[in-house]
Amino acid sequence: MPLAFISHSDVGRHDNGWNHPEHVGRLRAITRALRYHPELFTTLEHLEGTHATAETLALAHDPAYIARVRAVSEAGGGRFDADTVASEGSWDAATAGAGCVVEAVDRALDGRNLRSFAAVRPPGHHALRDQAMGFCLFGNVAVAAHHARKQGAKRVLIVDWDVHHGNGTQALVEHEPDIHFVSMHQWPWYPGSGAQEDRGPHQSVWNAPMSAGLAPARYRDTLLAAVDAATEAWTPDLVLISAGFDSLAGDPLGGFTLELDDVTYLTRALVERAERWCGGRVVSALEGGYEPDRVGAAVIAHLEGLR
Repeated sequence: MPLAFISHSDVGRHDNGWNHPEHVGRLRAITRALRYHPELFTTLEHLEGTHATAETLALAHDPAYIARVRAVSEAGGGRFDADTVASEGSWDAATAGAGCVVEAVDRALDGRNLRSFAAVRPPGHHALRDQAMGFCLFGNVAVAAHHARKQGAKRVLIVDWDVHHGNGTQALVEHEPDIHFVSMHQWPWYPGSGAQEDRGPHQSVWNAPMSAGLAPARYRDTLLAAVDAATEAWTPDLVLISAGFDSLAGDPLGGFTLELDDVTYLTRALVERAERWCGGRVVSALEGGYEPDRVGAAVIAHLEGLR
């Protein structure tokens, strides 16, 4: 069955303002890259996602915070912190982004598409229950994980290879022992969380802090070792990937050294594990990555690994 590529026209409506690293050009670069790979483009099932409802967002977020994001957006926009803003279109973009990942989960669980990539923005893995943070408004992957559990998935594994620690995702899922969270991230680096000894209240978190500038194999091996530790005697029904491509060499906001071949390698390694665990059900969502052409190329490498 085809690999699904899920996005929504509204994800382009979020506007961080002039010269912000998180901009719609990141998604446009993905579209350009796909045009140069027609053999891949034609094998994908291209789908328009749906908007997440406030009820679905409340699986992970405080209803008062959800209402605040909507109100700020409908009032024309505003600033949540030094680098996280809402524009007039941000409510539509953020609910569409979360909704695309939720749609991908539904399709994985009911068998329509065992694997999907959601090209969404704004990213989500820094968003807290009642606070925007680090370019993120809603925790797209965390919301999708809780939705999967509600839909009957007993165990969900989240793998986050963004160069920044997924502090928001951890905070939103660590109270649920049947959601395991693995994060490999640069240390010390924004947001300053993600120490190896931080395992969460149920010991369901595996943080892998890493120095910048190491050989790519060090990052690959460390991430997969953490995944294997997180799944020892524990078999997930679904794998979610927070695909942050700021972990590639040359990203302006990170110091990792991964290359495109490493993206394909890690993706295939997770797919192979998922085929043993859960029939190959993998849902991936775009997180960071701030050199647009590199993001586009990385998504191509990622999609090749997901096929």
